[in-house]
Amino acid sequence: MAAYRQLTMAGVSTRIAAGLTGMSRATATRKPSIPLPAPAPLLVPANKLSRLERARILTVVNSPDFVDLPPIQIYAQLLDQGVYLASISTLYRVLAENKQVKERRRLARHPARAIPELVATGPGQVYSWDI
Repeated sequence: MAAYRQLTMAGVSTRIAAGLTGMSRATATRKPSIPLPAPAPLLVPANKLSRLERARILTVVNSPDFVDLPPIQIYAQLLDQGVYLASISTLYRVLAENKQVKERRRLARHPARAIPELVATGPGQVYSWDI
């Protein structure tokens, strides 16, 4: 590549310089790739919650008063009491980290019902139709 550049700087045409150096003109005239800068180190946010604060959020959210409520209602009730624990999105983030983002209410669980089977041991014993 350096030989090609020296020839073109000396006034030799690009076609001839490419032929003399044995490289294609497309390769020789292609823009040199600019090296990408090294990725910046990941900075820890100044307001990142500590483990203790995250544990406190979990204990409050899982307390008997709030166990059946979604994070937005927990946030509102805590604000009514004059307590700011974290933002709504932070409550969701902490719950997601602990795999607790789901339906928080205690719902009735109905047992699975068995699908009825029609069993015939001989011809003409079972008749079925779809309406």
